[in-house]
Amino acid sequence: MGRLTTHVLDAAHGCPGSGIKVELYRVEDQALTLVATRETNADGRCDSPLLEGADYLSGVYQLQFSAGDYYRRRGVVLADPAFLDVVVLRFGIDSEQEHYHVPLLVSPYSYSTYRGS
Repeated sequence: MGRLTTHVLDAAHGCPGSGIKVELYRVEDQALTLVATRETNADGRCDSPLLEGADYLSGVYQLQFSAGDYYRRRGVVLADPAFLDVVVLRFGIDSEQEHYHVPLLVSPYSYSTYRGS
């Protein structure tokens, strides 16, 4: 069975991004439907997959990471408005694939992602 997982690395501090709210939405005709909400653990990972089993369907999805809230809790002074507050990643899933892993490397002023394994 397929599954979707993620993790967050804090490039500014060189550590896992712990306590970050992660929301997964399914995108259909530009409408967003909330599918899952998680918070990253001490290792920057979610304790369970965002999608798996019968819910793991082909389609377009959007991950939203509450990076601004994370940096504020760490005491980082951000501009108002913050350059990056909520990082949004929109991507497609082909349910024929068994595992999609979408990591986020983030700092207050940049981010990168890729399809991991």
